[in-house]
Amino acid sequence: MASLKEIKGRIASVKSTQKITSAMKMVASAALRKAQSRIESFLPYQQKLDEMFRSFISFVTDFDSNLKEEREIQGVAIVVFSSNSGLCGAFNSNILKLLKETLQKYRHLPHSSLQIYPVGKKVEAQVRRMNLPYQVMGSYTEWIDKPTFDGAKTIANELINNFLAKKIDKVELVYNHFKSAGVQVSTAEQYLPVIIQETDAMNFISTDYIIEPDRPTILHSLLPKSLHSKMYAVALDSAAAEQAARVVAMQIATDNAGDLLDELTIQYNKQRQQVITSELLDIIGGSEALK
Repeated sequence: MASLKEIKGRIASVKSTQKITSAMKMVASAALRKAQSRIESFLPYQQKLDEMFRSFISFVTDFDSNLKEEREIQGVAIVVFSSNSGLCGAFNSNILKLLKETLQKYRHLPHSSLQIYPVGKKVEAQVRRMNLPYQVMGSYTEWIDKPTFDGAKTIANELINNFLAKKIDKVELVYNHFKSAGVQVSTAEQYLPVIIQETDAMNFISTDYIIEPDRPTILHSLLPKSLHSKMYAVALDSAAAEQAARVVAMQIATDNAGDLLDELTIQYNKQRQQVITSELLDIIGGSEALK
């Protein structure tokens, strides 16, 4: 049985840990508010861009683009988003699990034909530890901490150029989607070739735009911009999901520390009472012996 001194030391240690987890929760909460603000600021732009694209495409029946080309898959690029640091619950482990499932889909392809774009230290370290001949394309650890549109545009343009040059035939994005402060959903979705859903033109209000030079030309210009904004939106989404996961993890750790403190306090009081009772019995026994 642990001594009173040992239990007291454990109580002090748990209290110290609880202060740290509580402070980290406050920091993560502030970071989450900033991340949510960035998403809310960018979302209207992306939604309007998508609306314009879908509106235009609904009136063009013969639109064609090399970015839509479906062909036999011989090379695949996977852009996977993780965090640079830990202490965010199952955020990174869920992403690594989904990455392995995604790679499993292409097990019939040579490992050398799979390109992985690791965005975040955790996934980059894991990919390099696999010791398989995957093509690890660069390092984006600094960009994921502070996602910028220029950084997203750089990655997107590289993927677009490789796709057009037929170096890769498909691109997938693997990331955690921020659904709410308490829920993050591991998501894998196709980025290239672009999937354009057929939309009924009657769903849109016909507006008398003056379009120069013509709709197909505008569409060819909008499509890369849409891909750039998609990459940036995913980065913001992943950053918000990371902070939300960290807030939840630190809250759980703080609560667990509180529960452990209660148990240790009860244990300390019981053992202290036993010591006091034992001392009282010794005193009473001694006094009885002197009579």
